[in-house]
Amino acid sequence: MRSFEELIAWQKARGLTKAIYMESRHGALTKDYGLASQIQRAAVSVMSNIAEGFERNRRTEFHQFLSVAKSSCAEVRSHLYVAYDADYLDKAKFGRLLNQAEEVSRIVGALRKTVAGQRDAVKKA
Repeated sequence: MRSFEELIAWQKARGLTKAIYMESRHGALTKDYGLASQIQRAAVSVMSNIAEGFERNRRTEFHQFLSVAKSSCAEVRSHLYVAYDADYLDKAKFGRLLNQAEEVSRIVGALRKTVAGQRDAVKKA
């Protein structure tokens, strides 16, 4: 891979970020500026940390940034529960966004595991 844009994890995180922005700008979530802002920032953090870690060109740092990205994905999921409980999201929208966030989390986790394996192999060599 030559760029972070080629990473499936980043592409999926970008899709999640777009979905979060669409919902927080056009749905009932617009009523709560603080929550909308928080969930947007958390979603942006996922894709940004994947990109920044990749550009560091060091497996150890990439692994660390992927850990932060995965944590930010958990933050997105937590905010989705708040939005659902506050009746800003109906069950279908909540489920769709939560599934999307869970998918991103799984993909980032798998990438993090792969990078850790590569990092550890280099350490042993």
